[in-house]
Amino acid sequence: MSRGRPAGPIAVVAAEVTPPARQTGYPPPFAARVSGRVKRRLGDVFGLQNFGVNLTRLAPGGISALRHSHLLEDEFIYVLEGTVTLLSDDGDAELGAGSCAGFRAGGGSHQLVNRSSADAVYLEIGDRNANEVCTYPDDDLRYEAAPDGGSRFVHKDGTPY
Repeated sequence: MSRGRPAGPIAVVAAEVTPPARQTGYPPPFAARVSGRVKRRLGDVFGLQNFGVNLTRLAPGGISALRHSHLLEDEFIYVLEGTVTLLSDDGDAELGAGSCAGFRAGGGSHQLVNRSSADAVYLEIGDRNANEVCTYPDDDLRYEAAPDGGSRFVHKDGTPY
C-alpha cells in the first residue's frame, strides 16, 4: 500500500464498476422519476474525499436528476456517448459526445434529459461539500448535507420527508 492511499484498486474499467443497489436518495415519489438512470460511483472506488466522479448511463426518456441548483458545490458534466438535452435557467441546449457543461456553486438550476432513442453516457464530477444545500425549484424538496457525513431531504418549509 502506498503512503496516504487506502487499500483498493489503482485503476479499473469504469463500465465494470458495480452500480450501487440503491440508485437514488430521493424520497418517494421523487425516486421513481430517475428510474432511467444508472450511476457507477467511480470516485468511491478510489476513496476520493474532496470530489466525486460518476459514470452515468441515461436511458431514452430518462432524467439525470430533478432540476436543481447547488449552494456550495461546483458540478461538471462531460458527454461520452449519445445525446442529452440540458435544461437550465438559461434555456435548453443539446449536448452530444464530446460536449461538456459546468455549473458554479450558487448558480442556476440544471437537469439533463435524454430525449433521444438511444442511451446516453456521461461523466459527472462535483465537490463533496459537508455543508451542501441543494434546491429543487420545480418540486417541494431541499437536500441538506451534514458535516458528520449524513444528509436529509426536507420539504421547502423544512419538515423532513
